[in-house]
Amino acid sequence: MPSRLFKIREKINLRIFSSKNFVAQVFHVLSFFVLSFVIGVAIYYYGFPKTNGSLHLTERTMVFSLIFFSLRYIIYVFYDFHPLEFIKQNKIEGGTLLFFLIYIIFPVLFNKLIFKDLFNDLINNHSLLLLQFYFIVIIIVELGKSGSKITALNLKPATLLVLSFVILIGVGTGLLMLPEMTIHHHFNFINSLFTATSASCVTGLIVVDTATFFTLKGKLIIMILIQLGGINIISFATFFATFSKSSGSIKYQSLMKEFLSTERLSDSKNILRSIVEFSLLMEAIGTLLLYFSWGNVHFANWRVQFFNSVFHAVSAFNNAGFSTFSHNLAENGVRNLYGLQIVIIFLIFFGGFGFVAMQDVFSIKSIRRRIKTPWRKLNTGTKITLYMSLFLIAIGAFVFYIIQKDSMAGEPWYQVAVTSVFQSVTTRTAGFNTVNIGKLGTPVLMFFIFLMFVGAGPGSTGGGIKVTTFAVIIKSAVATIKGEKNIVFFKRTIPFNTVNKAYSIALFSISMIFISTFFLAITEPGVDLLKLLFEEFSAFGTVGLSTGITASLTAAGKAIIITSMFVGRIGTLTLAMALSTRVISTKYRYAETSVMVG
Repeated sequence: MPSRLFKIREKINLRIFSSKNFVAQVFHVLSFFVLSFVIGVAIYYYGFPKTNGSLHLTERTMVFSLIFFSLRYIIYVFYDFHPLEFIKQNKIEGGTLLFFLIYIIFPVLFNKLIFKDLFNDLINNHSLLLLQFYFIVIIIVELGKSGSKITALNLKPATLLVLSFVILIGVGTGLLMLPEMTIHHHFNFINSLFTATSASCVTGLIVVDTATFFTLKGKLIIMILIQLGGINIISFATFFATFSKSSGSIKYQSLMKEFLSTERLSDSKNILRSIVEFSLLMEAIGTLLLYFSWGNVHFANWRVQFFNSVFHAVSAFNNAGFSTFSHNLAENGVRNLYGLQIVIIFLIFFGGFGFVAMQDVFSIKSIRRRIKTPWRKLNTGTKITLYMSLFLIAIGAFVFYIIQKDSMAGEPWYQVAVTSVFQSVTTRTAGFNTVNIGKLGTPVLMFFIFLMFVGAGPGSTGGGIKVTTFAVIIKSAVATIKGEKNIVFFKRTIPFNTVNKAYSIALFSISMIFISTFFLAITEPGVDLLKLLFEEFSAFGTVGLSTGITASLTAAGKAIIITSMFVGRIGTLTLAMALSTRVISTKYRYAETSVMVG
């Protein structure tokens, strides 16, 4: 019997072989237009005031998309030379389709009494919601298929990174300008662009009050932009693509290797999945802890409390600094919730620690490896990130306490400790605040500028030049003074191309900040220079702290800050690599000469 079925299938394959590519191309084009149309209808439905006409159009469009993608799936199964393998590789799409066939289409066709009540309930109450869920699944599936085709663009990873943020910011700007996203149904372009850039680049600088200006939909868009910008939209696309068979190609693995800065091709796919899974896990844990940490803060109901918990967990882990309170975490009734602040401290720390370093410390594989072979320690990069992060947090908390201890006089020691540590942690890249930054003295602001410039760990959601870059520069300077020929960390020599890269990042960053501050001084002549400098360092370091001048900036000043946030998020060296042409050959060398320096 199996042999007869095999022969029948072989005959079918021979018959359909000539038309297979044509059918695939037709459905590929049709899928693009159908997806675009449905997305447009969804934007119209959620972005503009609802009417009976918009509801009717949305329901019909969703039903049409369900029919289309169901038909496409069936035809793809029929045209695939190995249908069972196709079903196994597309089980998410097939399983969702099966659900709708059982609970929606079959009752209509056969009018079974056993399904009647359920079907009526679905149609009357949940049909649109379920159809939208199906559509979200389709988008995720299509995103995975598109992610596996990233190599077809033949672009450098640096260029892909830049383009991904440009697209994300552009889409976010358009969505935030929709009437239903704001209370007053109006948001001008420059402010929308500023907010979308701040969210996508996980900065946290705001020109309007997030709490009172945006509707729930607007806050949800901001949260999504933070999530996609923090982990990076390319990471999400390639994460879903790892479930596709095409993600196993050498070219695709090479792209992920360069994008993630891993050492082996086999590491890239596992690290990518770990990044997304770990991020979502940390945000889920953070949401749960925050939900029970609000104390006496009053919310309308548990749904609002849950949304605020999710929003702050996502914002904290991605080091964004956005809050649903008008005065951030300095809001009355919130600034004294020290348990909540401790949860946010840990979320910020883990988010800014770096995904590769986090996997080296906490992954089950790494823990098992260290147990079996105790002599195998953490990677050098992980050690540098861990020790430098803890050192900067400690020194930042100490400096804040010494300078601001008079303002905290009379408070219990543990409250003083949490406040000091919180400001130190958040200043490095997160942007939350439990004190009024505008009222802090000049010494504190200057030290905060230093912390914002150094930033978080490499490969993290945080900004700045990164703690490893700072450590390499300091170590290199010390080695030069001592006359040492090699730069050594934990009995490991750092290659000079890494040192050169560190100096390049620092130089480009300082130059960018200086140029931006120079133009800000021109566009904002009445603002104190220290406040402009603080704002610029905060924007470039994607921190989000402000002395209170952000909303009053001119359009030109906002454009400068927008550029700084964008460059700071993707990195000066990454932007330079994306815009430059790689040298074809470096196998020549001119005669050496001496130049006086210093």
